[in-house]
Formats: sequence, structure tokens, C-alpha cells
Amino acid sequence: MIHVELQNASASTAVPSSQQFTHWAVAATRKQNAEIVIRVVDEKESADLNGQFRGKHGPTNVLSFPFQAPPGMATDILGDILICAPVVEREAKEQGKSLHAHWAHMVIHGVLHLQGYDHIEENEAVKMESEEIAIMNGLGFPNPYEETES
Repeated sequence: MIHVELQNASASTAVPSSQQFTHWAVAATRKQNAEIVIRVVDEKESADLNGQFRGKHGPTNVLSFPFQAPPGMATDILGDILICAPVVEREAKEQGKSLHAHWAHMVIHGVLHLQGYDHIEENEAVKMESEEIAIMNGLGFPNPYEETES
């Protein structure tokens, strides 16, 4: 069973429901049992954590924090995902994407990071993006990396 805890700390009124977040997370999770926390925040919290953990200035759309269990400890905890609602809303508009699809993509992207996917190296990026595209297509969404006309 996949358990998703939603923490909504954002003032946004466009945050999807807990059921939607769970649906998207389940689609991206390759384990039968997993625990994930998804925290939706505003720009200040995102910027603070982006600076603290990535050394980057300003807010970002999604941050993932994989859980590292102590040696010998078995756990279903995958980790935490932090999504910045204002950034997601702005990006969807700027990129001509449906807000719903962009939220789904951020959850899928974050869950894949929790499972070890990355996009720093080109070969890793190709693998991660193809997985994202397949999951998005399976949910009825378009390829999140295709350019759209605004």
C-alpha cells in the first residue's frame, strides 16, 4: 500500500486534492509499500530550502528529500517532496500547460527522485524523462517536455 501524507502550507487556492496527489504518487511508485510526505509551500519556504540544500537562490518547483534509513533498518519510507504552488502555477501558465498536468508532473518527478532517479548526467536525464513521459501518458497527460504554444 502506498501512503501519501499531504501537508498544505500554501495560501494557493489551486492546490489539487489529497486524492489527486495520492493517485499521481501511486502511478510513479515502483514499490508495493511506500510512505511519502508531500508538502505544498509558498515561495519563501521553497527559497529557504532551495538555498539550504542546493545552494541555489530563489524558489524552485519541486525538491525531493529521499529518506536514508540507518544500516540494517527496513522501512517503507521513501521520503519527502516539497512543491512550491506559486512556481508551479506560474510555470504552467508560462509554458502553456494545463495546471492539473503540471501538478501531476511535479509529483511524478519528485517521486522518481525519491526512488533514485536523477537528471544531472545526460544518460540519467534521458532515462528519467522517458519514465516521466510514460507515467504521464499512462495517466492521460501529454509529454511534459514537449514545447506547447501559448
